[in-house]
Amino acid sequence: MILSEFKHYLKIVSEVTFLKPNGNKIPKHFHITEVGQTSKKFIDCGGTVRNEEVISMQLWESVDFLHRLEPRKLNLIIELSEKKLEIGNYEIEMEYQGETIEKYGVVFMNGVFQLTSTNTACLALDKCGISSLENSKEKVQQDCTPGGGCC
Repeated sequence: MILSEFKHYLKIVSEVTFLKPNGNKIPKHFHITEVGQTSKKFIDCGGTVRNEEVISMQLWESVDFLHRLEPRKLNLIIELSEKKLEIGNYEIEMEYQGETIEKYGVVFMNGVFQLTSTNTACLALDKCGISSLENSKEKVQQDCTPGGGCC
């Protein structure tokens, strides 16, 4: 979800609710402690230089169990970030504390913000031979039968 979509949904909900990918709710007393734009310039394993821009927001919870961040207040925080930091309209990446800082995508479903899992991936499959290895693996798995001696 890009930032403008997030702001749109904040205008139509009465409360901000986040669900983790496992369906558990982020406690209602969460804070948004950061809103910013993160730039990443890197080279993939195939030699292609890449640039990524995301809007980063950090969800945090403390012991102030009565705290509630209203949709209007969160929109004001975002608008201040847009004005002061000149952030763009990029995909949102939510950070939340698990065993380490976990990073999620965001979608809006059934009136709540659903955090979506992110994954690592090879960005140059055609240059490092992984796609041909994956195809071979699929062929072996298709040809392999219980008791066939191939595994």
